[in-house]
Amino acid sequence: MAPISIRSVLISESVDPRCRTILEENGIRVSERHNMRNDELIAEIKDYDGLVVRSATKVTADIINAANNLKIIGRAGTGVDNVDVDAATKKGIIVMNTPSGNTISAAELTCALLMSLSRNVPQAAMSMKQGKWDRKKFMGAELFGKVLGIVGLGRIGKEVASRMQSFGMKTIGYDPITPPEVSASWGVEQMALEQLWPQCDYITVHTPLMPSTVGLLNDETFAKCKKGVKVVNCARGGIIDEAALLRALESGQCGGAGLDVFVEEPPKDHALVDHPNVISCPHLGASTKEAQARCGEDIAKQIVDMIKGKNLFGAVNAQVLASTFSLESHKLIKLAEAVGAVLQSCTAKQEYSQIQVNTEGDCMKSSTGYMTSAVLVGLLNGEFGCCPNLINALSLAKESGIMVQRFHLSGAKDGVCRVEVVTNTCTVKATGAVQGGVPVLLELDDSVFRQPVSLTGNLLFFKAPASPQLLSSVAGLLAAEGAEIECFSAPSDHTEDRWYCVGVSSLLPDLGALKPLAKEAAQLTI
Repeated sequence: MAPISIRSVLISESVDPRCRTILEENGIRVSERHNMRNDELIAEIKDYDGLVVRSATKVTADIINAANNLKIIGRAGTGVDNVDVDAATKKGIIVMNTPSGNTISAAELTCALLMSLSRNVPQAAMSMKQGKWDRKKFMGAELFGKVLGIVGLGRIGKEVASRMQSFGMKTIGYDPITPPEVSASWGVEQMALEQLWPQCDYITVHTPLMPSTVGLLNDETFAKCKKGVKVVNCARGGIIDEAALLRALESGQCGGAGLDVFVEEPPKDHALVDHPNVISCPHLGASTKEAQARCGEDIAKQIVDMIKGKNLFGAVNAQVLASTFSLESHKLIKLAEAVGAVLQSCTAKQEYSQIQVNTEGDCMKSSTGYMTSAVLVGLLNGEFGCCPNLINALSLAKESGIMVQRFHLSGAKDGVCRVEVVTNTCTVKATGAVQGGVPVLLELDDSVFRQPVSLTGNLLFFKAPASPQLLSSVAGLLAAEGAEIECFSAPSDHTEDRWYCVGVSSLLPDLGALKPLAKEAAQLTI
């Protein structure tokens, strides 16, 4: 990936001072303005290339659409619930978080709540402060030998498992992504949720909040659990249905809950918070000095590494960029964008219905994804009122009803990229490659160029029948328009109308000047 230019960053919340220091040490201008209203942030953000937030700033579509220069939104913490990722992606803005910054802190708080639920520690401490000495009321239970169900076996789930295993708990879990053999290596037996619910004495959730996890623990699932099961949520409010949890607590089906997160924060309805069997915290999962220092430092380092072209870590909407940090990938991206631009010029910005990108050769084995996006960047440039890039190209194509297909053919000796574009009136094909470090066009439709076209500078393509006088006629016509020929590529086959390419000193003011010689013509600057 060509380095992204980030010259200025706005920090809208309190983050560790190391964040600002690291950014400024790398030549980035940093401004800090905390607790801004939505309208204030909309007015302010237009001047910045980057925005760093924690969880209080809600980065809405309105804010994103007002950010004409914004290239990255950095969330100093895990999750991006407070960022409209779809709106950012559509505008080609990278959304990045620090997935490991608060892992230990969140895991430790989860363990603290599990232990507090087993021994009623907060309730007993409050009773003591009231001058009471009530040992029988706070009878607890050992964690040793109990079954802990961990729903979500990512970084935090793994750390919770290792800590609670030291108490002698049996750990079982569920995760749709982590392979069972991987979680088994850290002592967690995976199973389907239907098998997990009835076995658990304690359940803790560590999933993102998404449609499939909203209300994961509800009336139906509580009914499948052991009577008196205890639950913990240090992940996201809403994963446990709060109304269902209250009903389960009232009936005794749930024996206690440890809650660090709520659907509404702070909660206006205190029915759960006030319940005697609920231990609640004001979203303290990442509230440790170490986590805050780590998250602030991590987001700054990740931004710096990205703009220096070293690597990309923590990006939630730009996975396509992960393989674009080598010099070879830069050349392939330039090739794909140039091929897309040539096809755009040859189709006169017609309405596209289908695009197919084929890569061939082992050297392009891992490049098909980002090369497809790069082709779309060249093809769709100027089509949607915003500048397409590798991040938003696929979503822009999908939104426009364009079917995008990509394939890779291994085994070919040389690496080539073949692109076919279907419009409402025609189908156009082009084939390109990188030769000697330079992107070149090998074929355009059925025209195979005798000399590959170097995809740089001012290029004039025209389709015409072969003629001994063609080159001199074109040269004369261009001279009349004040343009000079710098290079010329002819097709190897002269049997029918074929495409020719001329490198020119300047583009023609009107392609109509070529009508006496050419049936079709296109020009562009790369």
